[in-house]
Amino acid sequence: MLFSSLVFLTLFLPFTMLTYYLLKPWRQAQNFFIFLVSLFFYAWGEPIFVLILVFSIFLNWGLGLFVEKSTGKRMQRRVVLILSLALNLGIMYYFKYHMFTLSILKTWFPYLEIPFIRLPIGISFFTFQALSYVLDIYMGKVQANKNPFQVGLYIALFPQLIAGPILRYETIAEQINSRKENIADFSHGLVRFVMGLGKKVLLANQFALISEESVRRVSYGAVTPSGAWVGILAYAFQILFDFSGYSDMAIGLGKMMGFHFPENFDHPYISVSVSEFWRRWHISLGTWFREYVYFPLGGSRVSHKGRVTFNLFVVWALTGIWHGANWTFIVWGIFYFLLIAIEKAIAYEKYLVANGFPGWLMRRIGHFYTMTSVLVGWVLFRAASLRDAWCYLGVMFQQSLFQGLQPDARMILGENKVFFIAAFLACFPWNEWFSSYSPKAPHWFVFILNLAKGVVLTMGVLLILVLSVTYLVKGSYNPFIYFNF
Repeated sequence: MLFSSLVFLTLFLPFTMLTYYLLKPWRQAQNFFIFLVSLFFYAWGEPIFVLILVFSIFLNWGLGLFVEKSTGKRMQRRVVLILSLALNLGIMYYFKYHMFTLSILKTWFPYLEIPFIRLPIGISFFTFQALSYVLDIYMGKVQANKNPFQVGLYIALFPQLIAGPILRYETIAEQINSRKENIADFSHGLVRFVMGLGKKVLLANQFALISEESVRRVSYGAVTPSGAWVGILAYAFQILFDFSGYSDMAIGLGKMMGFHFPENFDHPYISVSVSEFWRRWHISLGTWFREYVYFPLGGSRVSHKGRVTFNLFVVWALTGIWHGANWTFIVWGIFYFLLIAIEKAIAYEKYLVANGFPGWLMRRIGHFYTMTSVLVGWVLFRAASLRDAWCYLGVMFQQSLFQGLQPDARMILGENKVFFIAAFLACFPWNEWFSSYSPKAPHWFVFILNLAKGVVLTMGVLLILVLSVTYLVKGSYNPFIYFNF
């Protein structure tokens, strides 16, 4: 079930919120209800694979208890940890990577048959959350939860079940029983949800049409270099507002029920280095790999620089593989490993903080370099194969690129200028900038200014909601990129 669907907006969400608050005096009843509706939410689109989700819940609940009971028995704890990794990653491997592995083996064994294996929605997300539960117990950060339904609530919580943010058990364990709902959180969560809905429906869905048409035109040689750049720029906007929109909706839904999820995006397209981009993009995934892979390997604290580079390589190879079973994702991960390793080797970011003109100039150059690298990366991420990616990049970097905007690019930008302008403006942290600006003015003026901001925000949110629902009623194109992961 999509958040951006009429079924969710008109039936599932009102019923869930109404029942949830009717059960407010009874926390355990609330938790059990949310657990059940989360399973229903997943089963709506995956009636068979919900069994995989339930199996994952009870498996990791049991493994967590075993890890805690093995305190003081170092070898036994390690065996349970290895078993947890093998079972969780084994399930994810079968559904997500087994066909890919067989396709590679088929090169040497031509008669090998490759079965078709459907990919359960969100398996990468809920598998990593399940692993986080066991790993946090193993590291001594939390105690095992004796109630399997509370572990199930953590793993299957519907706001972030299929598209994140990826929650670490450590960050939400206390909230399961001790969260506090209030009107302020509910209203803030509702506004956040509507803003995310607008990102998804009004922006991402429109850019999806542009980017897909661009890929089709490249495949039969009917696009110019500037047209290809505009096409991949459209995809960059699509994936940002598609994924960050879903994260906003998830964070908003969580807040409406008293949960506080970590942020998943922080205006990544204003970054002036690739390292900064990845501190701002899919923050929860980066945090997961940092906490459970990079730091256990030694991180950057190891004495040998070669080991730091190796640690980075492992993290970025795994990041690429996590996103999908295709050589394009592996190359995409290695591409970012190379850029970040080079930035660290030359201490690139220290030049960006210099005062005065040198720092200003470096930040402008850094932003151009970062966004060019990100767009090249999105070509790899978007392509169905390395050959398709190479073909698209070949068109982008043709010599005729320097002739300026060509007719197809001008046509796309002209027909969709409202969406491109809105997307460009939405990439900046306007609210943070305005909040940090405190003019020296009389209290009455500040009061009127805040009142005006409240009225504008309210009207804007209502307009976004009406327009989004109108687009959905019309049956507009409504894909979701991260369902593939």
